[in-house]
Amino acid sequence: MTNIPRCEHPRPDRKREAWINLNGTWEFEIDNAKVGLEKKFYERKSLDGTITVPFSPESVLSGVGHTDFMNAVWYRREIDIPEAWTGKRVILHIDACDHTTTVFVNGQKVGTPHKGGYISFSYDITDFLKDSGNYLTVYAEDDIRSGKQFVGKQSKRLGSYGCHYTRTTGIWQTVWLEAVAEAYVVSYKAYPNISDPSVSLEVKTKGAKIGDVLRVKAFYEGALMGETETKLNSPSAFVKIALAETHLWECGKGRLYDLSFELISEAGTDTMAGYFGLREVKLTKEKGLEINGKTVFGRFVLDQGFYPDGIITAPSDDALKFDVEASMACGFNGARLHQKVFEPRFLYHADTHGYMVWAETANWGFDHTEFANVEHCLPEWMEEVERDFSHPSIIGWCPFNETWDLDGKCHSVALIDMIYDVTKMLDNTRPVIANSGSFPTTRTDAHDVHDYEQDPETLRSYYAKMDEGILMDQLQRGYPKRQIYKSELPVFVSEYGGIKWVMEEDATAWGYGKSVTTEEEFFARLEGLTDVLLENPPIFGYCYTQLTDVEQEQNGLLTYDRRFKFAPEKYARIFAKKAKIEE
Repeated sequence: MTNIPRCEHPRPDRKREAWINLNGTWEFEIDNAKVGLEKKFYERKSLDGTITVPFSPESVLSGVGHTDFMNAVWYRREIDIPEAWTGKRVILHIDACDHTTTVFVNGQKVGTPHKGGYISFSYDITDFLKDSGNYLTVYAEDDIRSGKQFVGKQSKRLGSYGCHYTRTTGIWQTVWLEAVAEAYVVSYKAYPNISDPSVSLEVKTKGAKIGDVLRVKAFYEGALMGETETKLNSPSAFVKIALAETHLWECGKGRLYDLSFELISEAGTDTMAGYFGLREVKLTKEKGLEINGKTVFGRFVLDQGFYPDGIITAPSDDALKFDVEASMACGFNGARLHQKVFEPRFLYHADTHGYMVWAETANWGFDHTEFANVEHCLPEWMEEVERDFSHPSIIGWCPFNETWDLDGKCHSVALIDMIYDVTKMLDNTRPVIANSGSFPTTRTDAHDVHDYEQDPETLRSYYAKMDEGILMDQLQRGYPKRQIYKSELPVFVSEYGGIKWVMEEDATAWGYGKSVTTEEEFFARLEGLTDVLLENPPIFGYCYTQLTDVEQEQNGLLTYDRRFKFAPEKYARIFAKKAKIEE
């Protein structure tokens, strides 16, 4: 598979041996008039062009490089089903396709279209397959100007500008097939308990019958740590495994337990591998962010997950791993995954490295002023929380970022509060920041601010009276009647810095504040700003903007092509300093 782009298994958290990677050359056609359905493109023997999946047609790596608006696109390829899969169910997985996706197998529509450009979805295509000559057609519609879909940092203008970048249309994550038994394990959610120690698991199955046997084992570095067995009395099983040894997942130490699942039924045995981390997270004003009962200051960096050649698709698995390791080399212990749903492979590397992340959506471009629009955002957000629940690296959820007024209308407080409430229903084990860096609603687990003040002493004056319940953050300074400091909550400065430093002369480049002109000036400003945040006990973490440059936004610690602007140890000396709340 090494000649296939992004050939690694896309889901280390739910892996079977019988799978086929469908990345590579597909037929491709742009359908700006959106007439393909009426003209039955899904029955055509070929399309007009080709593309390299999983890269979006805007990217260089796709071989297309078309950066104009595309209202709809079509994909087609032949698929061969191994003879060894006879008698198995064949599941088609599309790990992300922007935005509304319809799948056809051999000219027949499969299921209902999937809405949502940033999350994984799948179809059972078994009943649509023939003995030979099978082909797959994928149709995707994308309208980032509609206000009814998550857009993130995709530019609504023809070209990039400010902090809005090249768009992504259609397939942008791995497409793959998987063979499962008639009765199989679909997914699991892990609830670790560090004091037992144990892990409780909610295991979802499909096709199973009452009385079928589910067997689950936990291992650490190959040694059996515990096992359990139960007979099903519903499609979901709830089991608990007592662990023989305690190996905690901690910052910088991503100790993971492996899981093996066996579902035994009359139709055969289904097996799947997974993993979990023994980790608990808590957030309070008194102790800040606690991992396994110990206060850990959150040294986060803003990571937007863009790449020069792949746009929001990493060119390789090594590129994903590099970003985690580069961040840690700079002194960070985590990242805010910004305006994008990061793929499970990235989360896997965060899991294995002991790297904390705040998970977001790509809510920019979505009309958050009307509660009725909840139908266009809630399902995709719920899918994200469900898919990524068991990753120990995720220590918090953040469904919305900077919901500024649109056309003079304020965000719908009811919409944002509802998303918060649903998130808590789906996952009450992690903190949730309902709306980062914008006007507060009634529900949140932290007072979250963005502050791009560039003068350290001025910034210090704004944060000097936090113990008196006074915080003059950036939003408070601009909108004193709309931003109220919730002094009963812990504080997260989830965006700061953004110091502009341009490696090569670029008239389009921008960052926050006046650009520094020398290395000494850069580090003096960086250290001054960071020290203010480290010295204030109510602040449990910061997030520096940002890890890498992205197109014209050149305020990264690394260039867009991943070159360190300064030696990482120079960054680490500042970012890794001990915080007041850790004393």
